[in-house]
Amino acid sequence: MKKKNYGNLFILFALTVFFAILGGMLYTGNIGRQFTNMLIPIFMYIVLAVSLNLVVGLLGELSLGHAGFMSAGLFTGCLVSIRLYGLVSDPLRFVISMLVGGLVAAVFGLIVGLPTLRLRGDYLAITTLACGEIIKTIITNLKITGGARGLDTGHVYSGAKTLFPYAVVLVYLTVIVMMHIKNSAQGRAIMAIRDNRIAAESIGINVTHYKLAVFVIAAFFAGAAGVLYGHCFANVKAASFDYNVSIEILVIVVLGGMGNIFGSIAAAVILRALPEMLRGFENYRMLIYAIVLIMVMVLSNNKKVQSFRYMVTGKLKKKLRERKAAKQAKKGGEMNG
Repeated sequence: MKKKNYGNLFILFALTVFFAILGGMLYTGNIGRQFTNMLIPIFMYIVLAVSLNLVVGLLGELSLGHAGFMSAGLFTGCLVSIRLYGLVSDPLRFVISMLVGGLVAAVFGLIVGLPTLRLRGDYLAITTLACGEIIKTIITNLKITGGARGLDTGHVYSGAKTLFPYAVVLVYLTVIVMMHIKNSAQGRAIMAIRDNRIAAESIGINVTHYKLAVFVIAAFFAGAAGVLYGHCFANVKAASFDYNVSIEILVIVVLGGMGNIFGSIAAAVILRALPEMLRGFENYRMLIYAIVLIMVMVLSNNKKVQSFRYMVTGKLKKKLRERKAAKQAKKGGEMNG
């Protein structure tokens, strides 16, 4: 009998509650314009953070080219969406453009990953950073993408109410795929590579195969998230997705915890919403933001805080096991009776 993962069930439940509250507020008009405009970017950063956590957290490789994959998928998907406008229904157009954008980003991930994944540590980080900048420069100099002026999405531009269901589905897919990989035999092989590459190779794990697969999967979801993001703006420029965006995504992953799915989701929501929530403190907004970041980093690495978190989660898991055992005992008693 397969053992239930209560941690994953809790994450999915929390996501469902979060989406239900946001959806209810959005479609009933009980959310301001400022936060309405933030919704899709927040969902995009959740997808980017969770997918990058697959590379940084599970595989243990430092990649700074995630924004490049996102922009490759964004412009390809938006161009496809513009071409399909009026030819197919809007739901089908969104799905096709996101799939095409994700696949193109995955191809870029494969192209970048083949030569760069032979490197490790700082060398890999610098190389992926350079590759991301190359992708950005190429897109900026293409006429089909609008050049330096950017791509005008025009009639395919959509609001948060239209994009919300697609954003929810994409976040669910990303989180579920991440959970499946993390708890599968392949996930254990990936974590073995992270912990000790030589030992992993000695037991027959194909290190190159797994590293490439992780890189391509993460790039696919980054590209799909980029397409979603591109549709919520009337004009998108490749210059907006430089190395600063890649570093921002990495900061979210680090703050949320390496390999921690729920942490990546929470950090993405907080770090994207916090600057907007502090707009009333115009002169001190970034100062407060920086202080909060420092406090989170200090507290997340504090041994007392960590031991308290483990104690709380341990007690919850113990209660769940006790309830499960009591139910099984009750069911066994009824069957015997």
